[in-house]
Amino acid sequence: MIKKLGMLVLAMSMALLTACSSNEPVSKENSGSDQDVKKVSIMLDWYPNAVHSFLYAGVNEGYFKEQGLELEMKMPAETNDPLKLVSTGDVDFALSYQPQVVMARAEQIPVVSIGAVVRHPLNSIMVPMNSDIQSPKDLAGKTVGYPAIPMNEALINTMVKTDGGDTTQVKLIDVNWDLMPAISTNKVDAISGGYINHEQVLLEKEGHPMRSFNPVDFGVPDYYELVLVTSEKMAKENPELVKKFWEASAKGFAFVKEHPKEALDKLLEQQDQSFPLERDVEEKSLNVLLPLMSSEGEEFGTQTEESWTSVIGWMKETKLIETDVVPEDCFITP
Repeated sequence: MIKKLGMLVLAMSMALLTACSSNEPVSKENSGSDQDVKKVSIMLDWYPNAVHSFLYAGVNEGYFKEQGLELEMKMPAETNDPLKLVSTGDVDFALSYQPQVVMARAEQIPVVSIGAVVRHPLNSIMVPMNSDIQSPKDLAGKTVGYPAIPMNEALINTMVKTDGGDTTQVKLIDVNWDLMPAISTNKVDAISGGYINHEQVLLEKEGHPMRSFNPVDFGVPDYYELVLVTSEKMAKENPELVKKFWEASAKGFAFVKEHPKEALDKLLEQQDQSFPLERDVEEKSLNVLLPLMSSEGEEFGTQTEESWTSVIGWMKETKLIETDVVPEDCFITP
């Protein structure tokens, strides 16, 4: 499922991180003595948290500076801002989701993925640990709370159907982004749209242990949950900048993988006080994330045509898109 996009409304009233508050135009040379330093901007997918630690590490350890770049990080005011603004060149890069990139391409929005950040789904169907729901087919006759997004509906239906259940007997309830209160107060029997590195961690911390069902085990393609995106124009006209940006990002991730505690320390030092992070939650989140960001045989950032082909095929089959999308048009290798 596309990341908990709706929760971004929380960010609408949030200020940018102090360290990322510059209002200079993107991709312009700075005045003064640093004539060779180029400012580049990235719009995050959500408020800063553990999954973004590779970017903060890249800044703190000087990896972007080594590439002659000064990175400005922004948060979206609207859920569609990252792809919209990167496509128009108002920001240079953005964090988004593989299925959302496919949707954008289907709508002729000229964006491309330059690297897979989280290589596997984080979204899952969650039920209380003491529930009699043992697999998705058991959702027949039950209620599932979710934010009313078509991607979630396709994911639930695919999982239930693949498991041999009757999708017509599953009642979907739009709980907006109140997923945690909905499941913790038994308003619903299950939720979809929650993430194993966030909602599940928080629910368990609050005394509500969850059982989660991985979409990949029930017919959903093993999609990239989070990808780095730029515009086609940037990719074609300034490939060297894209390469420099990616190399700094990859070095940032290598630092986080090698020094997770230090990376989190730096992230927490720069957090936005209007939405403070909890160290224990972010530590657990990072422990979940790191194996999904790279593992043996899956280098950080690498993308395959096979992955894009399978995701496009599933999205067309489930009518998330109506037009053909060419897999190789969706991504590049910097």
